[in-house]
Amino acid sequence: MVADTPRRYRWLLHVDLDQFQVSVERLRSPELVDVAVIVGGNGDPTEARKVVTCASYEARDVGVRAGMPLRAAHRKLPDAVYLPLDIPAYDVASGEVMSVLRSFGHPVEVWGWDEAYVGVEPIPADGAVDVTGTEIDDARVRQIAQEIRAAVLTGNGLACSIGISDNKQRAKMATGFAKKSTDDKVFLLDSRNWLELMGDGPCRDLWSVGPKTAAKLAAQGVDTVNQLIATSRKDLIETFGPHQGNWLYVLCRGGGDSTITEEPWLARSHSKSRTFPVDLVDHEEMRGAAKVLARDVLDQVLTEERVVFRVAVTLRTSTFFTRTKSRKLAGPTTVYDDIEPVVVSLLDDFERDRPVRLLGVRLDLVTDEADEAEDES
Repeated sequence: MVADTPRRYRWLLHVDLDQFQVSVERLRSPELVDVAVIVGGNGDPTEARKVVTCASYEARDVGVRAGMPLRAAHRKLPDAVYLPLDIPAYDVASGEVMSVLRSFGHPVEVWGWDEAYVGVEPIPADGAVDVTGTEIDDARVRQIAQEIRAAVLTGNGLACSIGISDNKQRAKMATGFAKKSTDDKVFLLDSRNWLELMGDGPCRDLWSVGPKTAAKLAAQGVDTVNQLIATSRKDLIETFGPHQGNWLYVLCRGGGDSTITEEPWLARSHSKSRTFPVDLVDHEEMRGAAKVLARDVLDQVLTEERVVFRVAVTLRTSTFFTRTKSRKLAGPTTVYDDIEPVVVSLLDDFERDRPVRLLGVRLDLVTDEADEAEDES
């Protein structure tokens, strides 16, 4: 399916889920709330060449950052809980959030697991000004943002920050201010407060300006956004070339892309997990719990008239060691009796030498481009 032609919007909302992977893990294991949690690699902080994907705010407070080697994070915070990436679980959680965003009736452009843009109040193709008095003002667009935040928190259990502006780049920068907000986690940044808030700041505060570009600008005596605004387009093009030079000229003035491209979205899997109030040690109890989870997930699949082609089981022990095993079915199916024996067999494959605090079952779904990856072990 080809995406619709992008359309321009007066207001763009940048929705950013807070500490996304950590938050998903805390939904599955509530006892991790207020605990330093670091997600990355296979969860082994001593493994070489693996990096932090997401760190909780407790970990960030002591200097742990996304992209940092796990070994370095472990040296800073050896007592944190280290968890492996569970990509399918994050796919499911993200898809559910995007469904909530779409339920508001505004177009949504997804930019990753944890962020998306929502377009509010389309601009007519002829650029005509609305004279009917029905345009959306500051108060209303803030209200929409708050309604979205509340819906995501209520429906998905996840917190988010929202930046509001008239283009994507400025809306994303507005989200940075929203995250620092101590009250409503919503912030509006546009031409009215742009220079006041950004003018004296470093060029690195501009979205897409990385350390190399900032260093090049500094070499020209340009350190702040105001200084960049004072630099001629000609000088910028001479230093950075026509594409980047023109972009910097527009960006520092608060310009950017005001379009939204809606793309079709189809869940690749559905999953459900359960954290037990008392850790399980009895194998038959584990089997029973896994069967119930499989039935619940299949019921969701059936309501969407989808078909299952692979099954996965996730197990988390009392020490937070987490592992997933998956197996492709003999053939695509919607029959519970085809799926249940595979779930039980996968569970039996685990070495259960410690009490189990969490079980999860995932059903991967047939799509036009179904993932034929090798089974996990």
